[in-house]
Amino acid sequence: MQSTTKTPRIRSFSLARGRVIGGKYVVESLLGGGWEGEVYRVTERRTGASRAAKLFFPQRNNDDKAVTFYARKLESLRACPIVLKYHHSESFRFRGAPVTVLISEFVEGRIIDDLIDSSPGKRLPEYEALAIFYNLAVGLEQIHAEREYHGDLHSGNVLVKRRGVHFDVKLVDLFDLGKPSRAHAQYDVVALVRLLYDMLGGQRWYAAQRDEIKKIICGLRQSLILSRYPTARRLREHLDQFEWRSSGA
Repeated sequence: MQSTTKTPRIRSFSLARGRVIGGKYVVESLLGGGWEGEVYRVTERRTGASRAAKLFFPQRNNDDKAVTFYARKLESLRACPIVLKYHHSESFRFRGAPVTVLISEFVEGRIIDDLIDSSPGKRLPEYEALAIFYNLAVGLEQIHAEREYHGDLHSGNVLVKRRGVHFDVKLVDLFDLGKPSRAHAQYDVVALVRLLYDMLGGQRWYAAQRDEIKKIICGLRQSLILSRYPTARRLREHLDQFEWRSSGA
């Protein structure tokens, strides 16, 4: 008689502070969650070092395909500063079900969604938005130069930390759209432009934006965005060179 065992469906881990994962990592706090699983800040028991632990829902990680994708992609992009550094994988049991955990570096900062929500008018100042946007364009250019893509760039997937007058940015998630292609890289470019639109207040504030901003956002028309900026490199070059008129000009 064939086994009828099915992959358990877990919708939330809700791990309490102090829970130990894999005998090595102590849970400190929940950092976020999504379709694939949840991410926790953890402390390595032996060294006291902080790490990020992504726990995959078993039903989203059949045969460890999702975690294998993440590990290989993060490892292939290790030279890209914008990408979190992968360490290794662990496993533990949750309510009797095996769960795979991906351990990576922990980075201080705030998710862009949180920055927007806490800003006056639900929008970032122009300088901050453009500085973050530029750093993301540089990071995507590096990722695409490695013949890879991000696949899921949005305001909930970018971690930002202010450093003096600068902003350090990290991409905290990736998505598997299949084999890398030009179309996937262009999908990243369009998503990045949408992110600038969101950082500057979205539709509510778009009509009042400067012409220089509107020339980048292109009314979110994908065909126009890609005709002007077919690659992340072209977008980064535009940001390096365009003329910025003062508000009184």
